Amino acid sequence: MQPQHAFSDDVLGALDGLAIATRIRDREVSRREVLEAALARLAKVDGLNATQLVDAERALDAAPLAGPFSGVPTFVKDNVDVAGWPTNQGSEAFTAAPAKKDSAAARTVLATGLVPLGKSRLPELGWNASTEFMTGEPVRNPWDPAYSSGASSGGSAALVAAGVVPIAHANDGGGSIRIPAAACGLVGLKPTRRRFAPDPLERIMPVNLVSNGVLTRTVRDTAHFLAHAEQPGKLPPIGLVEGPSTRRLRIGLVADSMRGATDAETRAAVLATADLLTALGHTVEEMALPVDEQFAEDFSLYWGFLGWFVARTGPRVFPGWDPARADGLTTGLTAYFAQRRREFPGAVRRLRASQHTYARAFANRDLVLSPTLSHTTPEIGHLSPRQPFELLFDRLRDYAGFTPLNNAAGSPAMSLPLGQTSDGRPIGVHFSAAHGDERTLLELAYELEAAKPFPRLGQTSG
Repeated sequence: MQPQHAFSDDVLGALDGLAIATRIRDREVSRREVLEAALARLAKVDGLNATQLVDAERALDAAPLAGPFSGVPTFVKDNVDVAGWPTNQGSEAFTAAPAKKDSAAARTVLATGLVPLGKSRLPELGWNASTEFMTGEPVRNPWDPAYSSGASSGGSAALVAAGVVPIAHANDGGGSIRIPAAACGLVGLKPTRRRFAPDPLERIMPVNLVSNGVLTRTVRDTAHFLAHAEQPGKLPPIGLVEGPSTRRLRIGLVADSMRGATDAETRAAVLATADLLTALGHTVEEMALPVDEQFAEDFSLYWGFLGWFVARTGPRVFPGWDPARADGLTTGLTAYFAQRRREFPGAVRRLRASQHTYARAFANRDLVLSPTLSHTTPEIGHLSPRQPFELLFDRLRDYAGFTPLNNAAGSPAMSLPLGQTSDGRPIGVHFSAAHGDERTLLELAYELEAAKPFPRLGQTSG
């Protein structure tokens, strides 16, 4: 299938969010022209099925807010509340009423001056690594609509990669910023735990996995968002990172996950990146994973717990929740946990301890290089919730073999589009850093972006 994108010579062009905001601020274009151009682009790629809700009137009538992205259009992932819009969590099992107020995550996004056009789609409750549904149309990848856009921020990723908006809200509880970034050729940085305003469930969850952030096409958009959005006092500040550092780094290299070998094209992308880093003067040395197969088992059980938790609390949290309409992954996770719940206290204890295990891996290195995913992006259907649960869950654990450690440990990590398959689809390369060290990730990302410019749809197809 042919790529589907909306890049054109309109007022948005191929500009990133900061460049668009500058044009608005300098009065080269009006805020309304920018928003109307984004809405027109959205209509061109409607077949990607990336939006849950579009509210053009609200966006066009909204009062402008100051910030680095003032007037720039965006989408908010449909698992955080935006006042006046329902939050359906990607689920067919209930229908939400409009939210009464903005969530902390939405306030963080809006405070940068971004103007939401609506909400982007995600798989049910964010459990899956592909944005697919029991009955609804899947979100398709702009690079090739036969393939997945990743998940759970797959709707946001498709909209940014296709050129509808330059930046979109995302969040990550097991790889859900980095997985769609890898699938759609974007910059996806998961911040350190508590870098931004807390998730509403943080106080009651045994392990806090989720971090909010954005998906972008340029490193500087991600860097400016982080600098503006980070909350003071919780962690050493990142500040505004505006370019690479002269410091040469010690980088560990991990090629295979605890679940097994990485496929050939993904491995080649990672090794080519290692060669590039060496040519740039960094030191890259192979290392062992800091965790073993027990971590994968513990994270899988926690994944099951999340499904079970929703099954127990769904009718109270989501009015009208109908368990018979929950998707196959949610139902399967619930049963998986119920069979193994006696193992849960030990799993929680070890997942919490992974923060310290992870930190020790950075005693003599600055970053760790690995694949973002264990194999290239699958076709639509491979990770569908309509697959038998045992098959789907095994495929998910094989695919997302690298990203969950950063969620359990609470550490920052980033996927960059540094590889491509033989037929031109993106491959993400993953970097992990010590707790609180987003600055080193961003500095290296700037250097790699300059040394090997990221491929974009608007530049590679008509």
